[in-house]
Amino acid sequence: MLELYIGNKNYSSWSMRPGVLLRQAGIEFKEVLVRFDGFSADSVFKNKILALNPSGKVPVLVHDGLVVWDSLAISEYVAEQFPEKKLWPQDRAARARARSICSDMHSGFMGLRSACPMNIEAHLPEVGALALRDNAALRADLTRLCTLWSSLLAEHGGPLLFGDFSVADAYFAPVVMRLKTYALPVPADVAAYMDRVCALPGVKAWTDGALAEQDFIPIEEPFRLHR
Repeated sequence: MLELYIGNKNYSSWSMRPGVLLRQAGIEFKEVLVRFDGFSADSVFKNKILALNPSGKVPVLVHDGLVVWDSLAISEYVAEQFPEKKLWPQDRAARARARSICSDMHSGFMGLRSACPMNIEAHLPEVGALALRDNAALRADLTRLCTLWSSLLAEHGGPLLFGDFSVADAYFAPVVMRLKTYALPVPADVAAYMDRVCALPGVKAWTDGALAEQDFIPIEEPFRLHR
């Protein structure tokens, strides 16, 4: 059976991506939570994850003795192992486009990611408003993101980015969480897409788990002193 090692569901955007992908696709797997207690070399988290992979980061997938790390590599591996799930679009051009935007999210949108760290449980509209006012990189990323989603929804007719659920929707699910936590303004078609993503069983299972953690980790909370 697949084993997926993840960090705290409330904070770990990278863990959320394969977690949502596997759950939404109906693929059986065992979930192993490794709580964030710190990221120094002597932390419990680092020691547990370094025993699995040299990056010392989550997520990590273990399957029949093979260890795969990095959320995009995991997504590609799962799509190859379960071709019947059609986790990438079937059309060649759409598939290339989906891979491109996932890679873009993987290495880009740093303004959004740094200004608005994922925190599913929190509601921080005041922080979002100030960040949007003062952070040009965040404004640029939000505009680019909304343009991207709107164009894909129009091109493929929804309800998701490439019509049916794909790796791309799992990959942008943590971004949806960020936009909601910080109440960043988006056009109506994007807001409707975000609602549809939140209603996906795989996403709902993840967010329910995040809310149930009841865990406050100061190193992950730049904007609050307590839960």
